[in-house]
Amino acid sequence: MTEWGMNPIARINIPASIFIGAGAAGKTGYQARLLGLRRALVVCDPHIAASGRAGEIARVLAAEGVETTVYNAVTPDPTDRNVAEGLDMLRREGCDGVVAIGGGSSIDAGKAIAVMAANPGRISDYAGYDQIPHDGLPMIAIPTTAGTGSEMTKVTVITDTERHIKMMLLDPRLLPSAALVDYTLSLSMPKPLTAHVGVDTLTHGIEAYVSCKASAMTDGWALSCIRLTGRHLKTAWTIPDDHTAREGMMLAASQGGMAFANSSVCLVHGMSRPLGAVFHLPHGLSNAVLLPAVTRFSVSGAPDRYAQIARTLGWAAADSVDTDACERLIEGLEALNLSLEIPRLSGCGISMTALETALDKMAANALASGSPQNNPRVPSPEDIKQLYLEAY
Repeated sequence: MTEWGMNPIARINIPASIFIGAGAAGKTGYQARLLGLRRALVVCDPHIAASGRAGEIARVLAAEGVETTVYNAVTPDPTDRNVAEGLDMLRREGCDGVVAIGGGSSIDAGKAIAVMAANPGRISDYAGYDQIPHDGLPMIAIPTTAGTGSEMTKVTVITDTERHIKMMLLDPRLLPSAALVDYTLSLSMPKPLTAHVGVDTLTHGIEAYVSCKASAMTDGWALSCIRLTGRHLKTAWTIPDDHTAREGMMLAASQGGMAFANSSVCLVHGMSRPLGAVFHLPHGLSNAVLLPAVTRFSVSGAPDRYAQIARTLGWAAADSVDTDACERLIEGLEALNLSLEIPRLSGCGISMTALETALDKMAANALASGSPQNNPRVPSPEDIKQLYLEAY
């Protein structure tokens, strides 16, 4: 990793408007009116619809004269079929904007629907970096989980149901027009989800900081994300209605999203997407399961950076030598997963036979995503297969 003065110019993209704090979701109607919306497609999953939150957002929009249609069939790890269904509803109902509420799946689906409303073909036509030719419809993102940070990013991940791969799209045209970050919406998160998306948040901060595309701007967000997660995740998991912890984790998630979307994710995410595509593991859980093993593999590529992460988390003393701090980091990540009751891959319903059968495909797909190439230590296909086995 080069010194900052020698780095190439960094491109930074974040939403034009960010509202953050208790009650921020109440600004949905105000922001929709500023964007000129007359009828919005509200995108969510069945759980958010059943909880009444989609209806609450519809009422807030109605108070500002914005009519709504609700698409509530987003699946975990959203698919190209979700995008096609939502797009059909948007066009049929004459919607001129999108409001996505929920976890990363709902927000990713909302982003994809918004851009496909203004671009021809299928979502798979735009996989990769900077492939979307036209601006999409205005889109408002309202997260209900402190995890993916998708409300802050120019990234969406959509599963291709024909090829059984997760496609990553990265383009500034995917940025939400506005992000409304209201930590009170995360108070009802169950403990397992709090754990999985919380370690996902930590993964974002870590990978953004060690990425070969990191910059001085993203470092600040990444380290703050790491610090906040270290301070608040265990409390949010232990005491779900602790407002200070929930607020801290929501801020961490948003900062992690801003960090990784403007540097890059690395090997954990590269390996996580194939796990989700093949075995349908939730994204946060697959990241959390992989993080300790991938960190152990990667530390030799940037020991000073991984050591700083350990110090920022409070797991190593400020004056510790890098090698000791890196060891404390690996030990700390393993202990964190154990304390949050996050299983190994063997505890995720995957047999060793099934894993071994899928190793070649998953390793190839991980490398094809491009994320592992941003890792401080770039793996070979054999390295990746061995890491899946170590995480088992």
